[in-house]
Amino acid sequence: MEYSSFSEAPDKFHFWTAISTLAGALRRRVWIDQAYFQWTPNFYIIFVAPPGIVSKSTTLSIGMRLLRQIPGIHFGPDAVTWQALTESLANSTEEVDLTPGRTSGKFSMEVNLQPMSCITIASSEFGTFLNPKDREMVDVLVSLWDGQLGVWEKRTKTSGSDIIANPWINIAACTTPAWIAGNFPDYMIGGGFTSRCVFVYADTKRKLVPYPAAVVPKSFKKMEEDLVHDLEIISTLCGEVKLSEAAQEFGEKWYESHYTSHNAELANSRFAGYLARKQTHIHKIAMVLSAADKSAKPLIISKRHLEASQEIATSLEADMPRVFAQIGLIGITKHADEVLQLLRSFRKLERRELVRHTFSLMGPDELGKSIESLVGAGYAQMKSEDNKVYIIYTGPDE
Repeated sequence: MEYSSFSEAPDKFHFWTAISTLAGALRRRVWIDQAYFQWTPNFYIIFVAPPGIVSKSTTLSIGMRLLRQIPGIHFGPDAVTWQALTESLANSTEEVDLTPGRTSGKFSMEVNLQPMSCITIASSEFGTFLNPKDREMVDVLVSLWDGQLGVWEKRTKTSGSDIIANPWINIAACTTPAWIAGNFPDYMIGGGFTSRCVFVYADTKRKLVPYPAAVVPKSFKKMEEDLVHDLEIISTLCGEVKLSEAAQEFGEKWYESHYTSHNAELANSRFAGYLARKQTHIHKIAMVLSAADKSAKPLIISKRHLEASQEIATSLEADMPRVFAQIGLIGITKHADEVLQLLRSFRKLERRELVRHTFSLMGPDELGKSIESLVGAGYAQMKSEDNKVYIIYTGPDE
């Protein structure tokens, strides 16, 4: 976070870039075992922002540039096709020594080698990475997110079948709310794929930095070298991750509260799938936080890691409705949303100015009904001043 503090992008974009970078270093070499399944530290992180506002692609590249300097890390294709995905996974396959105690330096005559196929995919344009209407491919990504041990087999009509051992995919991609609205059918929201994604939304810069090179300190290069050094050490971690007794107790209490309390912000059925997988998201984050914590015992998640993970996941939820706000909007609802976005930006507009901004999008009747709808919902109020009618935004800002 200190290394990225000289850029314009919001803190949460840099934080989640760091999460993706650390996850890419850990790969499937660490896991939390739950008898019937395992949690692994991979993520499908989608950065969502209006075009040209918060430097999504530049932010993502900061972390990926560090990760590319780590030996043994494999990157997948920017655009997913069967051929490209299969080839990338096959090229990443390596034998990993999972002998208990190996990472702690204990000597053992036994060797437990397991094949693993791990890739990180970083895409500056989610639209070129994946076609959401390709149901078969989406289903594969849903299956691979779970990171379960076993083989993935892709059969083709011409070349037989390709078998990949223990596939594991970590994804970070960038897109806009408009692209999501135009490409994600309403039935997909809350379903298998989107419930497995972490959507990070922002629409403002944290500060203006016209020339980043003019503000970075002399220690900047050393900071990068230190990060790469630590990341390389983290990439050597290997073995089962366990929860401390206090962490497990916290997790049990949180789990009960999660399923017995009501989340007003995510009451819409679109978010039911995400809420069902929130526990998994939290433990994935906790594995990353533990690995990055120099003071922590190796492969141990403490209570503070799990508490922080829960807070981190929850902090994104207020923006989740905004990510999908325009999906399925039709008629007056769509027009009202367009007026709402204008009012959020300008805060106060004379009605005549509002007409100028919207005349190419809607007629006077649609505009009048949109304003009436927003006033009724408490998002706006009308006020007369100096023989002029003003439309004033009344919130909420978040």
